[in-house]
Amino acid sequence: MNCLQLINIGSETLKNKNIKSHHLDSEILLSKALGKKREKIITNLNQFIRSSEIKKFNNLVKRRSLKEPIAYILKEKEFWSKSFEVNKNTLIPRPETELLVEKIVNIYRGKPINILDIGTGSGCILISLISELKKSRGIGIDIAKKALFIAKKNSIKHNFRNNIKFYKRCFSNLYHQKFDLIVSNPPYIRSNEINKLEEDIRLFEPKIALNGGKDGLDVIKKVIYKSQEILKINGVLALEIGSGQLKEVSKILKSNSFKIEHKIRDYKENVRSLISRLVR
Repeated sequence: MNCLQLINIGSETLKNKNIKSHHLDSEILLSKALGKKREKIITNLNQFIRSSEIKKFNNLVKRRSLKEPIAYILKEKEFWSKSFEVNKNTLIPRPETELLVEKIVNIYRGKPINILDIGTGSGCILISLISELKKSRGIGIDIAKKALFIAKKNSIKHNFRNNIKFYKRCFSNLYHQKFDLIVSNPPYIRSNEINKLEEDIRLFEPKIALNGGKDGLDVIKKVIYKSQEILKINGVLALEIGSGQLKEVSKILKSNSFKIEHKIRDYKENVRSLISRLVR
């Protein structure tokens, strides 16, 4: 059997499971099974595949057919042109989060700042920021020990172990430290909406990083309240929010001495991040 035949078989299997990206996913999984770049495979589709490699490919297709995300199967996800290790203990980095990183980099480029990343997960936001803001230092905190293990591995992989420290800690227990910038992608899905999420997310991504409580704002409120205490004067809070939460989050920010300076829209034109300055 050659590459083309195998890709088509995998694609058909995934298509029957209602996976929209079935053909691309099949190519990516074959790339993983063969240990070769996808580009090399699709330019050599007549290459003969050994039975051991076919078996490996079929196992990967089976995992994907059960809706396991490609990123977890590959154990990596590209973000900010870097490869980050991910697994079921970390959220999968999303393209819209790169838009937040881009805006922050444009605001602070060339300035040495102290950054706190609340709910750091894989560490992708903090590591990406530090990679651009060369003279800056960062702290990433999370209550999930296994997520922090991945974040630390990613910081070592990208050579930022001296600029970034990770701690298992709830942000409400932070005292005696002040930051120029606090960034957070907190849980913001309403509890009763979790079961309505796509299977890739609902069945595999960590619930603790998704569940924002009854109104989806539980953690967002706490991050805003705590940020008042631990931001420097004129410090900035960069916060991801859920689609449709702009009005309510804006009210909370304004009533807690924050002035919204930037609203960042995702690729569907929904406001998904807010950058606010503490102005008391």
